[in-house]
Amino acid sequence: MTSPRILISSGDPSGAMHAARLARALRERAGAELFGLGTPEMREAGVELIGETSEIAVVGLSEAVEILPRAWRLLKRLETEAQPRRPRVAILVDSPDFNLRLARRLKRLGIPIVYFISPQIWAWRSGRIRQIRDLVTKMLVIFPFEEEFYRDAGVPVEFVGHPLLETVRPQNSRDEFCRRWFLLKSKQILALLPGSRRKEIAHNLPGIMQAASLIASTSKSDHQRVLAAAPGLTAADFAPYLSADLPVRVVEGATWDAVSAADCAIVSSGTATIETALLGTPMVVVYRVSAASAMVLRRMVHTPYYSMVNLLLGRAAVPELVQDEFTPERVAAETRRLLESREARDVMRRDFEEVRLRLASPHPGGPIARAAEIIASML
Repeated sequence: MTSPRILISSGDPSGAMHAARLARALRERAGAELFGLGTPEMREAGVELIGETSEIAVVGLSEAVEILPRAWRLLKRLETEAQPRRPRVAILVDSPDFNLRLARRLKRLGIPIVYFISPQIWAWRSGRIRQIRDLVTKMLVIFPFEEEFYRDAGVPVEFVGHPLLETVRPQNSRDEFCRRWFLLKSKQILALLPGSRRKEIAHNLPGIMQAASLIASTSKSDHQRVLAAAPGLTAADFAPYLSADLPVRVVEGATWDAVSAADCAIVSSGTATIETALLGTPMVVVYRVSAASAMVLRRMVHTPYYSMVNLLLGRAAVPELVQDEFTPERVAAETRRLLESREARDVMRRDFEEVRLRLASPHPGGPIARAAEIIASML
């Protein structure tokens, strides 16, 4: 019997990490052959790449316009590959602007669609729910409140738990981290996480560095700064924003170690806020996009909070300073409060324990195993 073919598409680096684990699980469980859109990590997991995630990964609405021609060519390429291969199912991971267009093309070919990691239409562009109801055979969600949202809208759905719970953990202790990166164990550590893409860094890091300078000159705490480089980024990507007047240790390939060792973190809104919460590190959340993107998003976003930690808890557990509120003075004030108050840090850590409980999978095998089980049953 021939191996079942599966098309898998992830247009975002953070989603691709989970897609790679899901690909491995499907190969082990069902002997599946996978092809599609992804990252080198997905290729290592056995996915034949028809296109690279880097071709379409962008930040902000205005930036998305720049890659439209590439995106359309990639859509056509994936459709052309799917026609003769006839995959038994297509797995779409996050990236709704690209993947929903791909879903429409695959649906016309009679290919069932599983969506893993839901588009955040509960936050913005809620009109997409009709499109999802028409196109998606099964929605697998990683946040508990999404299950009710999709079920009420008539979309077959299951909450499988958040896969980061299975992977986010430091490799080294705080002492080992300090020794490796020439830091003083006796001093507090402030971690800086400006984002995973160069456009994010350009928008976020200048304000973070101005805030760090204010904190250094006004805080009572004796601390040192660590900038954690996301995968694919190096010290050279941050060099234009750093100054010899404010020492910052740039750490590559050890983000979770850096965050775990830190007493406090300034974090760009996104997946990193969930990772930081799971590591138990108090944080201040910041984010900025281009003025054009911000103008559009203000009209489209309909949630009381931006950070997923606050959305999960339904309250302002972490400070979030976005766009106009993202000023060096505001960031410095919130960060100083955490650095100087053990009580404030402990309160936030207790909130993070609640986050962990809410994200836990209701299935003994965990999120990836459950997702693979559901998809394998469709083969």
